[in-house]
Amino acid sequence: MNIVELKDVCKSYPAFSLKNVSFSLESGRITGFIGRNGAGKTTTIKSMLNLIHTDSGEISYFGMPLAGNETEIKQRIGYSTGTVSWYPRKTIREIISVTKSFYRSWDEDAYRRYMELFALDEGKKPIELSEGMKVKFNLLLALSHRAEVLILDEPTSGLDPFSRDELLELFKTLRGHGATILFSTHITSDLERCADDIVYISSGQIRAACSREDFMRRFGRPDETLEELFLRLEREA
Repeated sequence: MNIVELKDVCKSYPAFSLKNVSFSLESGRITGFIGRNGAGKTTTIKSMLNLIHTDSGEISYFGMPLAGNETEIKQRIGYSTGTVSWYPRKTIREIISVTKSFYRSWDEDAYRRYMELFALDEGKKPIELSEGMKVKFNLLLALSHRAEVLILDEPTSGLDPFSRDELLELFKTLRGHGATILFSTHITSDLERCADDIVYISSGQIRAACSREDFMRRFGRPDETLEELFLRLEREA
């Protein structure tokens, strides 16, 4: 079942355009959204969240168009960047006390479970957290209101190798719990670690949207790694 669908999404800026972006996310799978910096990953994600107004196209979640159902849909999805944009000198406890009031599906038991899983301290402030812990804090907020879809923009950016591995293992755990995950990256090893599917964007256009195995079969050469494949496609673009 496709839980998220984009059809012919377009957005034009003076120096860049998204051109008829179409792809879907299947329930319970991890999709890696790959492309070089400036390819259109963040613009696409912002379109998916109605953080920018598209020129044309359709975006739907759970069979409902985003237009006209944004409040309902955003109760059921979670969004995270690689950084925390919360008040840096407020404690996690204080931030949570405000944030949970926005979600009718806030699950206090889930919040406590993920606090323990992520080894977060309610008395800490975002300014005191490592980069890896900041990403986990953002995920905590999404997971505690039982988000069915997680949309993550460069979540591993700036993480040390240990924290990156830890986060990618967490993605696989969340998939096992039924979560649907889209994460953007330009790091091919992230995809090799956990992605079921790949959406590849170049110069504002979707070049491929398929399973990782199909991507390698359709575009790869014998004995070529995913990184080598991606670099070759970019050179040929």
